Amino acid sequence: MCLNHETWSLHWLSYHIQSTAETIEASFQSVSAPHSDIMVCWNSNDFNCIVLNVDGSCLGDPIRAGYRGVVRNSDGFYLSGFSGFIVSTTNILFVELTAIHRRLLLAVQLGFEEMVCYSDSMLSIKLLTEHASSFHAYAVLIQDIKDILLTTNFSIHHCLREGNQCADFMAKLRANSSAEFTSHATPPSDLLPLIRSVTPYFY
Repeated sequence: MCLNHETWSLHWLSYHIQSTAETIEASFQSVSAPHSDIMVCWNSNDFNCIVLNVDGSCLGDPIRAGYRGVVRNSDGFYLSGFSGFIVSTTNILFVELTAIHRRLLLAVQLGFEEMVCYSDSMLSIKLLTEHASSFHAYAVLIQDIKDILLTTNFSIHHCLREGNQCADFMAKLRANSSAEFTSHATPPSDLLPLIRSVTPYFY
């Protein structure tokens, strides 16, 4: 079967069917849950270390895939940003995992002793924190990330998109770049209001 000009293996199709079924099941389970407002904004969640937010994007026509991220300290001050372009893919899961992998590798090279990484890709976080099938299409990439997490004082967590606004903004802003990796010592001017923002979103 060919979707979006990509040939999907039976293992990949099976994985998506299972994932979709779990999503539908979870949706029905949450229908009867009482609604309560949740404050959502960027925060370090009491981690006193380097905080990394990453995001991926597949935008445009033809689709261009890229990943971006923002590195801050636990007080929210901007330390650096990064962006990158990924050739020959339109799969957002691969892009999200690549964003995590490349930034973790760079953190190791820079000698970061402790870091917490946030992504709004629930599927990516689930694959990295729970058991992932060895037949998964990205099993090697997933295991590489897990190996880094096991050998460092790094951790990875899910956050809502509203708490990942800066990385999401960077992902869309740099969608037209063709550089494999670019470091941003200072934030783009359009990003400053989001960095300074402390107004939470309510759910």
